[in-house]
Amino acid sequence: MKPEFKLLDRREFVNFVSRSAALLGLAKVGSESATAATTSAEQTSTNAFAYDVSRLQKTDPKLIAYEEVTRWRSPRTSVRQIAIGPGDQVHVCAGHYISVFNPQGQPAAEVALTGPADSLAVASDGTIYAGLRDHVEVFDAKGQRQAVWAAPDRKSWLTGLAVGKQDVFAADSGKRVIWHFDLAGKLLGRVGEKNASQNAPGFIVPSPFLQVAIHADGLLRVNNIGRHQVEAYTFAGEFEGAWGRITTAIDGFCGCCNPIGFALLPDGRFVTAEKGLPRVKIYNHVGEFESVVAGAESFPENARACNGLNDCAHGGLDVGVDGQGRIYILDLVTSEVRVMKPRA
Repeated sequence: MKPEFKLLDRREFVNFVSRSAALLGLAKVGSESATAATTSAEQTSTNAFAYDVSRLQKTDPKLIAYEEVTRWRSPRTSVRQIAIGPGDQVHVCAGHYISVFNPQGQPAAEVALTGPADSLAVASDGTIYAGLRDHVEVFDAKGQRQAVWAAPDRKSWLTGLAVGKQDVFAADSGKRVIWHFDLAGKLLGRVGEKNASQNAPGFIVPSPFLQVAIHADGLLRVNNIGRHQVEAYTFAGEFEGAWGRITTAIDGFCGCCNPIGFALLPDGRFVTAEKGLPRVKIYNHVGEFESVVAGAESFPENARACNGLNDCAHGGLDVGVDGQGRIYILDLVTSEVRVMKPRA
Protein backbone atom coordinates (compact mmCIF):
# COMPACT_ATOMS: atom_id res chain seq x y z
CA MET A 1 0.00 0.00 0.00
CA LYS A 2 1.33 3.46 -0.86
CA PRO A 3 1.87 5.81 2.09
CA GLU A 4 -0.73 8.51 2.68
CA PHE A 5 0.17 12.15 3.30
CA LYS A 6 -1.58 14.99 5.04
CA LEU A 7 -0.97 17.72 2.49
CA LEU A 8 0.06 21.14 3.80
CA ASP A 9 -0.10 24.42 1.99
CA ARG A 10 2.92 26.75 2.24
CA ARG A 11 1.64 28.67 5.28
CA GLU A 12 0.80 25.47 7.14
CA PHE A 13 4.19 24.03 6.30
CA VAL A 14 6.10 27.09 7.55
CA ASN A 15 4.11 27.03 10.79
CA PHE A 16 4.79 23.32 11.17
CA VAL A 17 8.54 23.73 10.72
CA SER A 18 8.62 26.62 13.18
CA ARG A 19 6.80 24.61 15.84
CA SER A 20 8.99 21.57 15.27
CA ALA A 21 12.20 23.55 15.41
CA ALA A 22 11.13 25.28 18.61
CA LEU A 23 10.49 21.95 20.28
CA LEU A 24 14.01 20.90 19.33
CA GLY A 25 15.41 24.10 20.77
CA LEU A 26 16.95 25.05 17.46
CA ALA A 27 14.76 27.80 16.06
CA LYS A 28 13.31 31.06 17.23
CA VAL A 29 9.60 31.03 17.90
CA GLY A 30 7.18 33.63 16.68
CA SER A 31 6.52 35.91 13.80
CA GLU A 32 8.89 37.38 11.26
CA SER A 33 9.34 40.43 13.44
CA ALA A 34 10.35 38.25 16.40
CA THR A 35 12.96 36.57 14.23
CA ALA A 36 14.35 39.92 13.09
CA ALA A 37 14.56 41.08 16.70
CA THR A 38 17.05 38.33 17.57
CA THR A 39 19.64 38.88 14.87
CA SER A 40 22.42 40.28 17.03
CA ALA A 41 24.84 37.96 18.79
CA GLU A 42 23.94 39.43 22.21
CA GLN A 43 20.23 38.87 21.70
CA THR A 44 20.81 35.38 20.35
CA SER A 45 22.82 34.40 23.41
CA THR A 46 19.88 35.21 25.69
CA ASN A 47 17.19 33.64 23.56
CA ALA A 48 16.11 30.22 24.83
CA PHE A 49 15.11 29.20 21.32
CA ALA A 50 18.15 30.61 19.49
CA TYR A 51 20.16 28.48 17.12
CA ASP A 52 22.86 26.43 18.78
CA VAL A 53 24.22 24.13 16.10
CA SER A 54 27.73 23.81 17.54
CA ARG A 55 26.89 20.44 19.06
CA LEU A 56 25.69 19.24 15.66
CA GLN A 57 28.84 20.29 13.80
CA LYS A 58 30.92 17.47 15.25
CA THR A 59 30.41 14.01 13.74
CA ASP A 60 30.99 10.78 15.61
CA PRO A 61 34.19 9.43 13.96
CA LYS A 62 32.73 5.93 14.04
CA LEU A 63 30.08 7.02 11.53
CA ILE A 64 32.54 8.40 8.95
CA ALA A 65 33.18 5.74 6.31
CA TYR A 66 35.03 7.79 3.67
CA GLU A 67 38.32 9.60 3.34
CA GLU A 68 39.52 12.34 1.03
CA VAL A 69 41.65 11.38 -1.97
CA THR A 70 42.24 14.80 -3.49
CA ARG A 71 40.65 18.20 -3.91
CA TRP A 72 40.86 21.17 -6.24
CA ARG A 73 39.23 24.54 -6.70
CA SER A 74 37.10 25.33 -9.72
CA PRO A 75 38.56 28.20 -11.80
CA ARG A 76 35.03 29.59 -12.07
CA THR A 77 33.09 30.87 -9.07
CA SER A 78 29.33 30.76 -8.52
CA VAL A 79 29.40 26.97 -8.86
CA ARG A 80 26.00 25.27 -8.76
CA GLN A 81 26.14 21.58 -9.66
CA ILE A 82 28.49 18.72 -10.45
CA ALA A 83 27.99 15.75 -12.80
CA ILE A 84 30.26 12.86 -13.73
CA GLY A 85 30.44 11.81 -17.37
CA PRO A 86 32.06 8.96 -19.34
CA GLY A 87 35.64 8.23 -18.35
CA ASP A 88 34.84 9.74 -14.95
CA GLN A 89 35.24 13.23 -16.35
CA VAL A 90 34.00 15.80 -13.87
CA HIS A 91 31.63 18.53 -15.10
CA VAL A 92 30.90 21.63 -13.01
CA CYS A 93 28.47 24.37 -14.01
CA ALA A 94 29.46 27.82 -12.78
CA GLY A 95 28.00 31.00 -14.15
CA HIS A 96 28.10 31.08 -17.95
CA TYR A 97 30.39 28.04 -18.20
CA ILE A 98 30.64 24.30 -17.75
CA SER A 99 34.16 23.36 -16.73
CA VAL A 100 35.37 19.81 -17.42
CA PHE A 101 38.15 18.10 -15.42
CA ASN A 102 39.77 14.69 -15.29
CA PRO A 103 39.32 12.75 -12.00
CA GLN A 104 42.52 14.33 -10.62
CA GLY A 105 41.21 17.83 -11.17
CA GLN A 106 43.25 18.78 -14.23
CA PRO A 107 41.27 20.99 -16.66
CA ALA A 108 40.15 19.13 -19.78
CA ALA A 109 37.70 21.49 -21.51
CA GLU A 110 35.31 24.36 -21.01
CA VAL A 111 31.91 24.99 -22.56
CA ALA A 112 30.59 28.55 -22.89
CA LEU A 113 26.85 29.07 -22.36
CA THR A 114 24.49 31.85 -23.38
CA GLY A 115 23.54 32.43 -19.74
CA PRO A 116 24.19 31.11 -16.23
CA ALA A 117 23.34 27.44 -15.64
CA ASP A 118 21.90 26.02 -12.42
CA SER A 119 21.92 22.36 -13.47
CA LEU A 120 23.52 19.86 -15.80
CA ALA A 121 23.56 16.19 -16.74
CA VAL A 122 25.88 14.11 -18.93
CA ALA A 123 24.64 11.18 -21.03
CA SER A 124 26.51 7.90 -21.45
CA ASP A 125 27.76 9.06 -24.88
CA GLY A 126 29.14 12.30 -23.43
CA THR A 127 26.30 14.56 -24.56
CA ILE A 128 25.99 17.49 -22.14
CA TYR A 129 22.63 18.90 -21.09
CA ALA A 130 22.78 22.33 -19.43
CA GLY A 131 19.81 23.70 -17.55
CA LEU A 132 19.68 27.48 -17.81
CA ARG A 133 17.06 29.45 -15.94
CA ASP A 134 14.11 28.60 -18.20
CA HIS A 135 15.40 26.22 -20.88
CA VAL A 136 17.79 23.39 -21.74
CA GLU A 137 20.79 23.65 -24.06
CA VAL A 138 22.41 20.53 -25.53
CA PHE A 139 26.11 20.08 -26.45
CA ASP A 140 28.03 17.17 -27.92
CA ALA A 141 30.95 15.58 -26.10
CA LYS A 142 33.32 18.14 -27.66
CA GLY A 143 31.29 21.06 -26.36
CA GLN A 144 29.63 22.06 -29.63
CA ARG A 145 26.06 23.31 -29.21
CA GLN A 146 23.55 20.95 -30.83
CA ALA A 147 20.19 22.31 -29.74
CA VAL A 148 18.34 24.88 -27.65
CA TRP A 149 15.01 23.64 -26.33
CA ALA A 150 11.97 25.82 -25.89
CA ALA A 151 11.23 26.98 -22.36
CA PRO A 152 8.50 24.81 -20.80
CA ASP A 153 7.04 27.80 -18.93
CA ARG A 154 7.92 31.50 -18.62
CA LYS A 155 8.15 31.12 -14.82
CA SER A 156 10.43 28.09 -14.93
CA TRP A 157 13.62 27.86 -12.87
CA LEU A 158 15.38 24.65 -13.88
CA THR A 159 17.56 23.32 -11.04
CA GLY A 160 17.99 19.63 -11.84
CA LEU A 161 18.43 17.38 -14.88
CA ALA A 162 18.50 13.62 -15.44
CA VAL A 163 19.08 11.86 -18.76
CA GLY A 164 18.25 8.27 -19.65
CA LYS A 165 18.36 6.18 -22.83
CA GLN A 166 15.27 7.82 -24.32
CA ASP A 167 14.20 10.44 -21.79
CA VAL A 168 15.31 13.70 -20.19
CA PHE A 169 13.78 15.01 -16.97
CA ALA A 170 14.11 18.61 -15.79
CA ALA A 171 13.36 19.62 -12.19
CA ASP A 172 11.68 23.02 -12.12
CA SER A 173 11.90 24.84 -8.77
CA GLY A 174 9.88 27.74 -10.15
CA LYS A 175 6.86 25.68 -11.20
CA ARG A 176 7.44 22.89 -8.62
CA VAL A 177 7.22 20.13 -11.21
CA ILE A 178 9.41 17.67 -13.13
CA TRP A 179 9.20 18.12 -16.92
CA HIS A 180 9.50 14.97 -19.05
CA PHE A 181 11.11 15.37 -22.50
CA ASP A 182 12.31 13.01 -25.18
CA LEU A 183 15.89 13.30 -26.44
CA ALA A 184 14.84 15.79 -29.11
CA GLY A 185 13.33 18.17 -26.57
CA LYS A 186 9.67 17.32 -27.19
CA LEU A 187 7.64 17.74 -24.01
CA LEU A 188 6.00 14.43 -23.06
CA GLY A 189 4.53 15.08 -19.64
CA ARG A 190 4.76 16.42 -16.10
CA VAL A 191 5.66 14.57 -12.90
CA GLY A 192 5.14 15.42 -9.24
CA GLU A 193 2.31 17.93 -9.25
CA LYS A 194 -0.18 17.56 -6.42
CA ASN A 195 -2.60 14.98 -7.73
CA ALA A 196 -4.96 12.88 -5.63
CA SER A 197 -5.55 10.33 -8.41
CA GLN A 198 -1.79 9.64 -8.56
CA ASN A 199 -1.39 9.90 -4.77
CA ALA A 200 1.20 12.63 -5.40
CA PRO A 201 1.63 14.99 -2.39
CA GLY A 202 3.14 17.86 -4.42
CA PHE A 203 6.55 19.47 -4.05
CA ILE A 204 7.32 22.08 -1.39
CA VAL A 205 10.26 24.13 -2.67
CA PRO A 206 11.31 26.96 -0.29
CA SER A 207 14.65 27.35 -2.11
CA PRO A 208 15.83 26.52 -5.67
CA PHE A 209 17.31 23.06 -5.14
CA LEU A 210 14.77 20.65 -6.62
CA GLN A 211 16.65 17.79 -8.32
CA VAL A 212 15.82 14.56 -10.13
CA ALA A 213 17.59 11.28 -10.92
CA ILE A 214 16.77 8.01 -12.67
CA HIS A 215 17.32 5.03 -10.37
CA ALA A 216 18.40 1.59 -11.58
CA ASP A 217 14.99 0.27 -10.51
CA GLY A 218 13.39 2.29 -13.32
CA LEU A 219 11.79 4.91 -11.10
CA LEU A 220 12.56 8.60 -10.77
CA ARG A 221 13.87 9.98 -7.50
CA VAL A 222 13.16 13.58 -6.50
CA ASN A 223 14.29 15.47 -3.40
CA ASN A 224 11.12 17.06 -2.04
CA ILE A 225 13.17 19.49 0.03
CA GLY A 226 10.34 21.16 1.93
CA ARG A 227 9.12 17.77 3.12
CA HIS A 228 12.71 16.60 3.88
CA GLN A 229 12.14 13.50 1.77
CA VAL A 230 13.38 11.65 -1.28
CA GLU A 231 10.37 10.51 -3.30
CA ALA A 232 9.89 7.88 -6.02
CA TYR A 233 7.75 8.31 -9.15
CA THR A 234 7.08 6.40 -12.33
CA PHE A 235 7.85 8.16 -15.61
CA ALA A 236 4.07 8.64 -15.97
CA GLY A 237 3.91 10.52 -12.65
CA GLU A 238 2.54 7.87 -10.28
CA PHE A 239 3.82 8.39 -6.73
CA GLU A 240 5.41 5.17 -5.43
CA GLY A 241 6.76 6.07 -1.99
CA ALA A 242 9.18 8.21 0.00
CA TRP A 243 11.78 8.13 2.73
CA GLY A 244 13.31 10.76 5.01
CA ARG A 245 12.32 12.54 8.22
CA ILE A 246 12.67 15.95 9.87
CA THR A 247 15.22 15.73 12.68
CA THR A 248 18.60 17.11 13.69
CA ALA A 249 19.77 13.55 14.32
CA ILE A 250 22.40 12.32 11.88
CA ASP A 251 19.99 9.91 10.17
CA GLY A 252 17.58 12.65 9.07
CA PHE A 253 17.38 16.15 7.60
CA CYS A 254 16.79 19.53 9.24
CA GLY A 255 16.61 23.21 8.36
CA CYS A 256 14.18 24.83 5.97
CA CYS A 257 14.80 22.45 3.09
CA ASN A 258 17.02 19.39 2.75
CA PRO A 259 18.55 17.36 1.21
CA ILE A 260 19.39 19.97 -1.44
CA GLY A 261 21.38 17.52 -3.56
CA PHE A 262 21.70 13.78 -4.07
CA ALA A 263 23.34 11.22 -6.33
CA LEU A 264 23.10 7.47 -6.85
CA LEU A 265 25.88 4.97 -6.21
CA PRO A 266 26.33 2.16 -8.76
CA ASP A 267 24.61 -0.32 -6.40
CA GLY A 268 21.51 1.89 -6.00
CA ARG A 269 22.34 3.50 -2.65
CA PHE A 270 21.89 7.24 -2.16
CA VAL A 271 24.40 10.00 -1.46
CA THR A 272 22.76 13.10 0.02
CA ALA A 273 24.04 16.67 0.44
CA GLU A 274 22.73 19.34 2.81
CA LYS A 275 22.95 23.03 3.64
CA GLY A 276 22.73 24.77 7.00
CA LEU A 277 24.59 21.83 8.45
CA PRO A 278 26.74 21.07 5.38
CA ARG A 279 27.19 17.30 5.43
CA VAL A 280 27.19 14.35 3.03
CA LYS A 281 25.71 10.98 3.98
CA ILE A 282 24.94 7.52 2.61
CA TYR A 283 21.53 5.81 2.70
CA ASN A 284 20.71 2.33 1.42
CA HIS A 285 18.28 1.65 -1.42
CA VAL A 286 15.24 1.91 0.88
CA GLY A 287 16.43 5.07 2.63
CA GLU A 288 17.99 3.68 5.79
CA PHE A 289 20.95 5.68 7.07
CA GLU A 290 24.29 3.90 6.69
CA SER A 291 27.21 6.27 7.16
CA VAL A 292 28.72 9.73 6.80
CA VAL A 293 30.95 10.73 3.92
CA ALA A 294 31.91 14.11 5.40
CA GLY A 295 30.45 15.97 8.37
CA ALA A 296 29.77 19.66 8.94
CA GLU A 297 33.18 20.13 10.59
CA SER A 298 34.75 19.47 7.18
CA PHE A 299 33.13 22.59 5.68
CA PRO A 300 33.64 25.49 8.14
CA GLU A 301 33.38 28.27 5.53
CA ASN A 302 30.23 26.73 4.14
CA ALA A 303 28.66 26.51 7.59
CA ARG A 304 29.51 30.16 8.29
CA ALA A 305 27.71 31.23 5.10
CA CYS A 306 24.40 30.54 6.83
CA ASN A 307 22.74 32.49 9.62
CA GLY A 308 21.08 29.37 10.92
CA LEU A 309 19.43 26.14 9.87
CA ASN A 310 16.41 27.96 8.44
CA ASP A 311 18.31 30.95 7.01
CA CYS A 312 20.80 29.59 4.49
CA ALA A 313 20.52 31.17 1.07
CA HIS A 314 24.19 30.92 0.10
CA GLY A 315 25.60 27.72 1.60
CA GLY A 316 25.29 24.07 0.74
CA LEU A 317 26.88 21.20 -1.16
CA ASP A 318 26.24 19.15 -4.27
CA VAL A 319 27.42 15.60 -5.00
CA GLY A 320 28.30 13.31 -7.89
CA VAL A 321 29.40 9.68 -8.18
CA ASP A 322 31.80 8.09 -10.68
CA GLY A 323 31.90 4.56 -12.08
CA GLN A 324 34.19 3.37 -9.30
CA GLY A 325 31.86 4.52 -6.56
CA ARG A 326 33.99 7.51 -5.56
CA ILE A 327 32.01 10.51 -4.35
CA TYR A 328 32.68 14.05 -5.56
CA ILE A 329 31.58 16.86 -3.25
CA LEU A 330 31.11 20.36 -4.68
CA ASP A 331 31.28 23.14 -2.08
CA LEU A 332 28.98 25.94 -3.25
CA VAL A 333 30.79 28.47 -1.04
CA THR A 334 34.50 27.75 -1.63
CA SER A 335 34.07 26.34 -5.19
CA GLU A 336 36.18 23.33 -4.16
CA VAL A 337 35.72 19.78 -5.44
CA ARG A 338 36.63 16.99 -3.01
CA VAL A 339 37.04 13.39 -4.12
CA MET A 340 36.15 10.81 -1.46
CA LYS A 341 36.70 7.06 -1.38
CA PRO A 342 35.58 4.40 1.12
CA ARG A 343 37.97 3.87 4.02
CA ALA A 344 39.79 0.57 4.12
